[in-house]
Amino acid sequence: MSEHKATIDWKRETPDFAYQTYNRDHDWSFDAGVTVRASAAPAYLGSESCVDPEEAFVASLSSCHMLTFLAVAARRKYVVDAYHDEAVGVLEKDAGGRLAITRVTLMPQVSFSGEKTPGPEELRQLHDQAHHACFIANSVKTEIVVEPQ
Repeated sequence: MSEHKATIDWKRETPDFAYQTYNRDHDWSFDAGVTVRASAAPAYLGSESCVDPEEAFVASLSSCHMLTFLAVAARRKYVVDAYHDEAVGVLEKDAGGRLAITRVTLMPQVSFSGEKTPGPEELRQLHDQAHHACFIANSVKTEIVVEPQ
């Protein structure tokens, strides 16, 4: 077991606290000293220049899949040179009528080198193994679709 911590800090920066005008910008701080400026999504009156929780959710799923994929590939003696993903999350009402990110589609493009490179079926198996072992994917109810490019 391991613990993973984040500190979230927000302070009112407006004279009033009305829904339309209160500030949504805040900081996420992590144990390595990294601070990320975050806000609500622009559709919810947040700042476009900040990361919003929906984007961070999609990024964490993509990042975890990538890191797990790299581990699986390395253990199978493949040499990965580059990995690029343009992940997309869909925010909509779920079966219970509540807003949720119901689906995240990962579209990884992976470059390999060396004597051993996977064919399409082997690549699919690598992604399936990565998805099955991804900690974050195993922690959420969101449908996660992997479409290797």
